[in-house]
This record gives sequence, structure tokens and C-alpha cells, in this order.
Amino acid sequence: MMSLSRNLAALLLFLSVSPLMHSHIFIHAASTSPPITRSRIIFLTGLGSDADYEDEYADNHSSPPELLPSVKTPLLHQEPQFCQYNPCMENQEPCPHLSSKTGCLCPGISGADEPPHPPRIQALLPVSEGVNRGKIEVQWCAPSSVVSQYRVVIEGSGGDALEFGGGLRQGLVGSLEVGTKVCVEAMNSAGYSSPSDFSCKRYDSPQSSDHKLVAWVIGGGIALLLLLVIAAVILWKHQMCQKAKRDSTDGLGNPSYSTEGAL
Repeated sequence: MMSLSRNLAALLLFLSVSPLMHSHIFIHAASTSPPITRSRIIFLTGLGSDADYEDEYADNHSSPPELLPSVKTPLLHQEPQFCQYNPCMENQEPCPHLSSKTGCLCPGISGADEPPHPPRIQALLPVSEGVNRGKIEVQWCAPSSVVSQYRVVIEGSGGDALEFGGGLRQGLVGSLEVGTKVCVEAMNSAGYSSPSDFSCKRYDSPQSSDHKLVAWVIGGGIALLLLLVIAAVILWKHQMCQKAKRDSTDGLGNPSYSTEGAL
């Protein structure tokens, strides 16, 4: 009986304490559980047209950049141009300077560390007027080399030479006899040019040239006259032979003609 009453008392005590424990467990679970997120529903009204939608899509999604094909610029083939440089003219700008300015081409030029090539002599002209009358003007063309000076050497002058500047292409010398040899040499820091056939020339006065021309004309006239005389003699002999043949033919055809005389 006593055990039964103890069991009843324990059951009543458990029933009175269990609601409190249940509420405590519920509160603790509510405080530790994460908050419940409710989904938000947005209602859209007054939608625009398809065009507006496409414009907005185009703004938000920019199109990738268009790749342009590479354009190749054709290279024009240009023929190389030579510099406007005349080696026979005086006081010109050096050809290497022209080439650096315009990109033109110069002929091959030897440097200042080697003797220059020989220049080319053009003419030996007598001066007939002015204060230099009676002198000889020597004209030449520059070589394809670096030249600082020129000198004119006259045959029979004992080695004396007249010097002229590197930009000059002519110079005056004294009177010369016909047949005198004149040479032009180029100079630089490395030495002198060697004489050549085209850097030397023998003086021939215009008067002697005229005399030679007259002599050739007279000789040609005489030769033509002799040819005409010979042709006339040959023609005369040919006519005489033809006449003799005709006469002999006529005599043989005549019956009254015989070698013993007329009948």
C-alpha cells in the first residue's frame, strides 16, 4: 500500500513538472533556430513594348567588338633615281650631300683614305678675247673620288704644276705650242691620281685644225678630178673600139670592097 502511494506521488510530480520543461525546450529551440525567410513576390505592371525590352537588353548586353579585316597598304615599287649631279660642272653640291637629302643614288666614290681616280680632260681651248687672250683654258670632269685639289701638269715645264680648287672644273695656263701634252691630276690627303689616256691631251690649235681640214678638202677634190679624167679616158677608148668594129663590119659587107683594092 505504501509503494502504491509513492508511485502515485511520483507520477503527479512528473506531470506538474513536464509542462514547464516542454515550454523551456520550445523557447530554447525557437531562440536557436534560424529565422524563417519569406519569399517576396513583386508584381510588374505597365510593361513596355518589345522594342523597349530589346533596347534594354542591348544596353545590358553590349555586343562584342567587330573585328575589322586588316588592310594591307600596297608598297609601290619605285625605280632608283640617280642624283642630279654633273661631274663636269663647277661649284656643285657634293653628290653624298644630295643623296642624304633626297635619297638619290650616287656613283661609287672612293674615300679620302686612298688616292683619287684620274679626272677626264675635256678640251684645251685658246682664249681669243679679254685680258687672258693668248692663254689656254683647260677643262676637265671630276672623277668618282674624294678630291681636295686639282693640278695641271704641262709637258716640258720642268715638273712645275698649276693647282686649282676641288670645286673647279677649268683653269688657265700660258700659251702652248702645238703638240704639247697637258695632264690633269686629282689630289687628296692620300696622294695624287695616276696619269691615264683620258686625263692627258695634246694641244692642237684651231688654226692647224683648219689647215688640216683645207688640206683634206683639196686632196679630196684632186682625187675626184683624177677619177673623172680616168673615167673619161676609159669611156673614149670604149667608143673608139666600138666605132672600129662597126667600120670593119661595113667593109666586109660591101662586094666592091676587097683587100686588093676597089674593082
